[in-house]
Amino acid sequence: MDVRNEVLPRAFYERPVTDVARDLLGRHLVVVRDRRRVGGRIVETEAYGGPGDPGSHADRAPGGRARIMFGRPGIAYVYFTYGMHHCVNAVTGPAGEASAVLIRALEPRWGTDAMRAGAPDTLREHHLTSGPGRLCRALRIDRELYGADLVRGPLRILAGEPASEVCRGLRVGLSRDDGRAWRFWTPSPSVSARRN
Repeated sequence: MDVRNEVLPRAFYERPVTDVARDLLGRHLVVVRDRRRVGGRIVETEAYGGPGDPGSHADRAPGGRARIMFGRPGIAYVYFTYGMHHCVNAVTGPAGEASAVLIRALEPRWGTDAMRAGAPDTLREHHLTSGPGRLCRALRIDRELYGADLVRGPLRILAGEPASEVCRGLRVGLSRDDGRAWRFWTPSPSVSARRN
């Protein structure tokens, strides 16, 4: 078996959030439906801590939807934002210490025809999954996958090949933040527009 197709083990997620965010680059996020794989190579992530991280949901509402961030690592935290799109995160660190990695962008690899459903006809293939909202729409990730096990469930992260080049900058679109350089990306046309 090709080790690049193996699911990342839970121990991968049981580490500091910034380590996981960086090391997810080059891995493959896939949804398996009807024995068909839809997904791609992770090219952009953001790390979020717990209480004390002003950009994190766990800082503002630890008992609400973000309570999952305090739970078992390797679980999907999916939420709906701005009344218009979903975002998917991987819970990290030891249970009880909130943290998660937002998966911001993928390079499409499998099932691009399925990803096009509902996307504008003019959208180029590499933009189908550029940004967390587009990514979730393309892979049909919604709140039904809140709490899905990334190690054993229909939404998985495969080993792929770790990115050889990693860039780092400020997180995107936060009204409250303290200037953490917790956004990571690898050069790709699928990375969202802001590259600081």
